Amino acid sequence: MSNSIGKLFTFTSFGESHGKGIGGIVDGCPAGMELDEVFIQHELDRRRPGQSDLSTPRKESDKVEFLSGIFEGKTTGTPIAFVIWNENQHSSDYDQLKEIYRPSHADFTYQEKYGIRDHRGGGRSSARETASRVVAGAIAKLALKKSGIEITAYTSQVGHISVQKDYSLLDLSLIESNAVRCPDLEAANRMSHYIKQLKADGDSIGGIISCVIKGVPIGWGEPIFDKLQSRLAQSMLSINATHGFDYGRGFNGVSLKGSEMNDSFIKIDDKVTTKSNNSGGIQGGISNGQDIYFRVLFKPVATISKKQETIDIHSNKVELEARGRHDPCVLPRAVPIVEAMAALTLMDLFLTKS
Repeated sequence: MSNSIGKLFTFTSFGESHGKGIGGIVDGCPAGMELDEVFIQHELDRRRPGQSDLSTPRKESDKVEFLSGIFEGKTTGTPIAFVIWNENQHSSDYDQLKEIYRPSHADFTYQEKYGIRDHRGGGRSSARETASRVVAGAIAKLALKKSGIEITAYTSQVGHISVQKDYSLLDLSLIESNAVRCPDLEAANRMSHYIKQLKADGDSIGGIISCVIKGVPIGWGEPIFDKLQSRLAQSMLSINATHGFDYGRGFNGVSLKGSEMNDSFIKIDDKVTTKSNNSGGIQGGISNGQDIYFRVLFKPVATISKKQETIDIHSNKVELEARGRHDPCVLPRAVPIVEAMAALTLMDLFLTKS
């Protein structure tokens, strides 16, 4: 079950980076929903490699092919199966890694757990697997949009360069106007130059993606073990290279006093709401009707071309200078992945409430 997520709206992914293709199966999607394949392909295009000089030069069209669950442009209520064929594998780039454990990569743990691993591009541990998540997430987005729920993620920090403004003060329509996917254009320009510099140096950098969800009504999420934030955290931390999750004020709230952090309740137009939203739209593990917002921390890409000391499968010391095509920073291409995983989580909770 580690390849599946969800209870009522479920998604199972399959495939490897350098296999014939990757894909997935979405089950539990309501029948009769118009499946906008143009929108789904657009979401995939936002994640695909080679879209700018900030990403890996691997060229993949990432065209999704639906195999089942759709008739005359509408969902039938049966499993939706799809595939994305791999087109541009350079498996020979990874021959040198067949017996070497890359620092901070999944090579060692996969080998120890399974006794076998696909060294070509990381196999199943490759971020290429996330393309399938974007397709499934786009389907969930289409369903949630009918209920007025919108999910928007953006790059808010790359290394030491961060957006200082609250999301409510930013023009989120500018996110897709630059390769970094940052709505603060001045910060985006500095982020872009920094990533290019590290790429030229053969190094990598991490950062933070922020996500805002509007339109979620009161009452989503369950107390104790199925809290809304715990479900979101599980989804986000399943994405490659993630190392942290917080919501609302998150770790920044640790310096605030209770009198500064608490969200006071008020009544406006016969509706109960809160004066502030330091809780990030979630209280007691349940949505309170306010905007839900959270952040996801991504570490630097593990595979770099700088020389690093490591060992091989025989425990011999080696000096690794990795070849291949890799992102110097995953943040720009991870924005649609964060949105997709949020959509999958919320769609499952939506059906739970129905």
